[in-house]
Amino acid sequence: MTSPTDPNRTPPRVEVDVVRGTPTAEELAAVVAVVTESYEAEAAAAVAPRALRPSAWQLSARSLREPLRRDVGWGRFSG
Repeated sequence: MTSPTDPNRTPPRVEVDVVRGTPTAEELAAVVAVVTESYEAEAAAAVAPRALRPSAWQLSARSLREPLRRDVGWGRFSG
């Protein structure tokens, strides 16, 4: 993909339909320049975030153990 500042880049074809008035060539060029810049800025900002995948450690790690219950005795003869 070529960058916007690449001098070898061919500009895309733009069609403008004037429905009212008689703009000069300079006015049409100004409109095309503003719309093009706005479109390129919006397209550059509209990048989907990269999906974060869990690491191998996160996939294989066991969950934490529950805390020991101190009210329960340790031997079979308790309580």
